[in-house]
Amino acid sequence: MLERIRIVLIGTSHPGNIGATARAMHNMGLSDLALVAPRCEPLTADSISRASGADHLVHAARVHDTLDAAIADCTLAVGASARSRTLPWPMLTPRELGARLPEELASDDARVALVLGREDSGLTNAELQRCHAHVHIPTNPDFSSLNLAAAVQVLAYECRQAWLDSATTAVSPEESPSLASHDELERYFEHLERTLIAIGFHDPKTPRQLMARLRRFTLRARPERLEINILRGILTATEQQADAQRTSDSGE
Repeated sequence: MLERIRIVLIGTSHPGNIGATARAMHNMGLSDLALVAPRCEPLTADSISRASGADHLVHAARVHDTLDAAIADCTLAVGASARSRTLPWPMLTPRELGARLPEELASDDARVALVLGREDSGLTNAELQRCHAHVHIPTNPDFSSLNLAAAVQVLAYECRQAWLDSATTAVSPEESPSLASHDELERYFEHLERTLIAIGFHDPKTPRQLMARLRRFTLRARPERLEINILRGILTATEQQADAQRTSDSGE
């Protein structure tokens, strides 16, 4: 289970934080580290030193240009958020997140991404909207700022505890549905927006958070791969019908 949990760091500005994150991960048995558009050189003497024996994770870390690329194969993405947003998203505590993991990762093709943002500004709204849910660490409200590696340590600890607890309550892979991956969901959202524009339901010049709300609704539903294929089939039929209607109207 732990091998299929990915820590994703976006826009990290200090190599020491990458090394310290690798150490926190290795302490708890996590090994999949992805970096999105880091603002520093990931592999430095400082990052290796701060890794304290977990430098193999720094060496193996994959670097991506975008968040979409980093979590393309993930079936659940959870973004760390220190504050509430204009459009509320499902919110979890680290313990609630851990409790979900055994079932989420029961299927062999399931992957979970824990996404953390920049040291100075965290995740953007657009990045958080790429996530199924948000996780908030309930720190002291009078001093709530956590070091990046410390936040990773808290989340990684809850992941490990969930793994240890699941030894006697494992979910059979046969019982777990094949959930749509992030990449499949993003293609669906692109298809949905294109269709809504084609039928005149959605005006991208005045979006009124329509796509953000539809995204939140869909991610909350946790659709299976087959369900997304059905929905895309409906969208394709809708596009074809709209094209036929336009052709008929122009012929008149």
